[in-house]
Amino acid sequence: MGAALHTVTTQVPDGRFLRAAVLATMALGLVLPIAAGLWQTARAGAGILPAIGSTDVSLAPLRQLVDLPGFGTALRLTLVTGLGATALSILLAVGVCAAMHGRMTQQASGRLLTPFLAAPHAAMAIGLAFLLSPSGWIARALAPLMGWDRPPMVATVNDPAGLALIVGLMVKEVPFVLLVILSALSQIQVRQHLAAGRSLGYGRGIVWIKVIMPQVWPLIRLPVMVVLAYSLSVVDMALILGPSNPPTLAVLLLRLFSAPDIRLMLPASAGALVQAFLVASAFAFLWALERAGRAIGRWWVRRGGRGLSAEPGLWLATALSALLFAVGALAMLSLLGWSLAWRWPWPGLLPESWSLRAWSSPGSGWAEALSNTLVLAAATTALSLTLAISWLEGEDRARRGRAGWAEALIYLPLLVPQIGFLFGLNVLFLRLGLSGGYLAVIWAQALFVFPYVMIALSDPWRALDPRLVRVAGSLGAGPWRRLFTVKLPVLLTPLLTAAAIGIAVSVAQYLPTLFMGAGRIATLTTEAVTLSSSSDRRVTGVYATLQAGLPFAAYAAAFLIPALLHRNRRGLQAEAGA
Repeated sequence: MGAALHTVTTQVPDGRFLRAAVLATMALGLVLPIAAGLWQTARAGAGILPAIGSTDVSLAPLRQLVDLPGFGTALRLTLVTGLGATALSILLAVGVCAAMHGRMTQQASGRLLTPFLAAPHAAMAIGLAFLLSPSGWIARALAPLMGWDRPPMVATVNDPAGLALIVGLMVKEVPFVLLVILSALSQIQVRQHLAAGRSLGYGRGIVWIKVIMPQVWPLIRLPVMVVLAYSLSVVDMALILGPSNPPTLAVLLLRLFSAPDIRLMLPASAGALVQAFLVASAFAFLWALERAGRAIGRWWVRRGGRGLSAEPGLWLATALSALLFAVGALAMLSLLGWSLAWRWPWPGLLPESWSLRAWSSPGSGWAEALSNTLVLAAATTALSLTLAISWLEGEDRARRGRAGWAEALIYLPLLVPQIGFLFGLNVLFLRLGLSGGYLAVIWAQALFVFPYVMIALSDPWRALDPRLVRVAGSLGAGPWRRLFTVKLPVLLTPLLTAAAIGIAVSVAQYLPTLFMGAGRIATLTTEAVTLSSSSDRRVTGVYATLQAGLPFAAYAAAFLIPALLHRNRRGLQAEAGA
């Protein structure tokens, strides 16, 4: 009893120290780099970049940016593709949840969505380019029906309207928004609300719109903002699927940052500020829509409307989502198909001959890119997982829940456009002599890996039965022993799942690797994006297949390792499946 009392009395100070240490690490390693990067970008956007002899504050960089040919079109494309993909993804995800909730378990839904969540954006975009191009699988399947003797002269990829980019973004975002909504629904009494609404004569869809979604929205607001920020500032998918001349704003800025004329860094920095302003304006627009929707929703609920039916719209959303999933699955298959194809003439659905030649020469580049990707993913994920465990353990020991500002801190790197601060951060790292090495890339990738690892681990950690820790404490186990012998073994499945998510996010990083690595560290993602514009689909298929295969292997390990280790522990199996 005395040992347990001593443990309790020492736990709070110990927890406060650990929590303070983690918060200090986050401030120095996460907030400070973003703030410093934004500051450096803002200075260059205002005309101050002493390295090239520009020392006076001026609006000339902004005027130079606005005067660039195609700037207005790039701005319009960014808004159309970013806002359009986000809005359509939310509508489809809500429709699928309303139509299918209760007809499929959350575990089955998670298994269905995992392949689409695991696939890196660039790999999915390359697969979609293979699938949707005039010589892709879809055109080959239609060729006998349409009488095409050659690929049609239609811009189905890199189209001026950005439709291919919208489709690509939706293939990745609909599963993510679906998973977020499913997670939020676990905190709401959906069955009771549906039963009450149906008993009053309202259809399933109307109950969802009027009763359930107003409760779900506050729980998914931040993830939706992350989706919106990504859609408005995406680079890798826009390079592969988006319009090329003029491109979206983010791609235009990347070209300016990479131009041989270093004076173009000034308008590029001004453009990065414009990009950040676009995202902030989109957040303000989302907030205004929420306020307006709240007022309209109250009026609509009071008005009634039992005769209305939203079921046709729900099933249309479900059908369109199923079509998106099918397109995504075929896109991933096309990567493997092209990596193994040797001769594939038009309009055959399958290659005439197969070959491993594209895979048989690792010395030509993919082996080095694979090893770099593995090293970066392992280091970044290990660092992020250590910080997440330290943060959560510090909260437990200090007996304090997460504050609102801490939640914002976690989401901060995902809400700020990457191109808005990575250039400035690269300038800062150059001054410190850190740019161009593994340390700089690991640090930059951890800015984006840590939030996802933290989000994935938080709920399982807080759901752990506190009686397990109390029993260990009553037997004299100290806080560190309880952590390593009780908490971590019981949370093995969530830990490995968070690690798999971290690996997937690390593998997918394009801009942080390109900027902070100064182009010297080749990864599967940077090479795949570069090769996506080449004429050899076989080599591109190899890189993209490896890029997609690493996250799949990580998720498979996260599933198999606990299944093997816990095969004789029924309680832990139930905990993993919960």
